[in-house]
Amino acid sequence: MKAIEPHLPVLPVLIPLFGALFSAFFRRGASAWLVALVATWLAAAVSCWLLAKALATGMPISYQLGGWAVPWGIEYRVDVLNGFVGALVTTIGAVIMPYARRSVAHEIDQHVQAWFYTMYLLCMTGLLGITLTGDAFNVFVFLEVSSLSTYVLIAMGRHRRAVLAAYQYLIVGTIGATFYVIGIGLLYLVTGSLNLADISARLATAPPEFARPVVTALGFLTIGICLKLALFPLHVWLPNAYAYAPSVATVFLAATATKVAVYLLLRFFFTVFGAGIGLASVPIPELLFVFSIAAMFIASFSAAFENNAKRMLAYSSIAQIGYITLGIALANQSGLTGSIVHLLNHAIMKATLFMALGAVAFRLGVVQISDLAGLGRKMPVTMATFVVAGLGIIGVPGTAGFISKWHLALGALEKGMWPLVFAIVSSSLIALVYIGRVVEVAYFREPAAAANKAHDPPISMLAPMLLLAAATIWFGLDTRASVGIAAEGAKVLLGGLK
Repeated sequence: MKAIEPHLPVLPVLIPLFGALFSAFFRRGASAWLVALVATWLAAAVSCWLLAKALATGMPISYQLGGWAVPWGIEYRVDVLNGFVGALVTTIGAVIMPYARRSVAHEIDQHVQAWFYTMYLLCMTGLLGITLTGDAFNVFVFLEVSSLSTYVLIAMGRHRRAVLAAYQYLIVGTIGATFYVIGIGLLYLVTGSLNLADISARLATAPPEFARPVVTALGFLTIGICLKLALFPLHVWLPNAYAYAPSVATVFLAATATKVAVYLLLRFFFTVFGAGIGLASVPIPELLFVFSIAAMFIASFSAAFENNAKRMLAYSSIAQIGYITLGIALANQSGLTGSIVHLLNHAIMKATLFMALGAVAFRLGVVQISDLAGLGRKMPVTMATFVVAGLGIIGVPGTAGFISKWHLALGALEKGMWPLVFAIVSSSLIALVYIGRVVEVAYFREPAAAANKAHDPPISMLAPMLLLAAATIWFGLDTRASVGIAAEGAKVLLGGLK
C-alpha cells in the first residue's frame, strides 16, 4: 500500500480507463457490467480517500507525471474543491452501476451492451481527468475524451431522435471545445505556460499591455465552458440529449457532466484569472446574473409546459444550473458555498428523479407525463423516491435543495441584493408547478391502461434510488459534511490556487 500511495492522485483516472479497455475486450454485456462495477467502486474508494487526505492536510496533493517537474510536465493537483468533485463523480458512477444492469439490458441491444459500458467508463475517465489535472491543455484532451464518449452514449438510445440529439451535441460540443482551445492558446502566448498554478502566478505579474489578450482569453474560455455546462442561452443541446439517451446515460450525465464543467468554470474564474485581472475588471459577473436568473425562470417555465417527463427534468437541470452560476456571480463565501454544495445536492436529486423515470421506462416503455397516471399506486416505492427528490428540487425545508438555496440567499443578502432572494423563492415555486404535475397525475388519476400491470422494478434498481432519496433527506438535515466541505472549497477559490 505504501508503494501505491504516492500514485493515488492518478488512479481515479487510470482505473476507469483500463476498465474501459477490459470492458471492450470481453465483448459480453454481463462481463462488461462486472468490469464497470469493479472499476467504478475502486475509483470511488480512491477518490474518497483523496478527498479525506486533502481535508486532513489542508494542502494540495501534487503528482507529476513521468517525473517531469512543473510547469514543463503534466501535474495532477488535488485540493478540497476538485477532490470533492472527483468523489462526487465516482460515487454517483458507482451508485448507478447496480441499477444499470437491468436497465441497460432492457434498453440496449445485447450485442452493443459491452460498448455502452466501455463508453460509460471512458466518459468517467474524461470527467475525472478534467477534474484532477492541473494542466490546461490536458483539460482539453480529457474534455474531448468525455465528449466523444458522451456522443456515443446518447446515440445508443432506442428513440429515432437519439442520433440527431447526439449530432446536435457533437456540433455544440465541438464549438465549445474550439473556443476553449483558442482561449488556452492565448493564455500560452501571454504566459508561456500550460500549468494552471503557473499561469495564475504569471498573470498576477503580467504587464498592463497584456490585459487585452488576457481578457479575450477569458471570454473564449467562458463561452466554451458555458456551452459545456449548458448555461442559458447556450443550452440548446441538453433537452434532447437527456430525453433520448438511454436511461442510465441520462442519469450519469445529468448528475456529473455539467457539474464538472461548473468546476472548470470556477477554477478558471477564481484561481487562474482571479489573481491576474480580477473578476471586477470585466462584466462577467453582471452577465452571469442575467443569464442565471433567465435560466431559473425561463427554463422552469419550459419545464412546466413540457409533456415528456425526461425533457421536463432536462429543463429543470438548466434552471438548477442557473442557481449554481448565480452563486458564482455573487463571488462571496456564502454564494460560492451555495454553488458548490448544490453540485452535490443537485447531482443526488436529479439522479434520483431520472432513475425513477428509468424505472418507469423499464416497466412501461414510455415516460410521457400522461402515461404516469396511477403509478403512485402501481409503483409506490419508485414514485415515492421521485416525490422526495422532487421536494428537494423545489427546495422544501428538510431536503438538500433547501440548503443550497439558503446559502445562495445568504450570499445575496451579504451583497445587499435582497431582490435576488425573491427571485430564488419565486423561481422555486415554478418548480412546485412541474413537480406537482407529475404528483397529481401519479397519485390522483386512475391508472392508464398500460399501467395496470406495472409494479416496482427489481431490488437492484430500487436500492440505488432509495439510497439517493435517503441522501436527499440526510443532506437536508445534517449539513456538516456537505456544507463543511463546500465552505472549504469556497475558501480555496477565494484564496487563490496555492
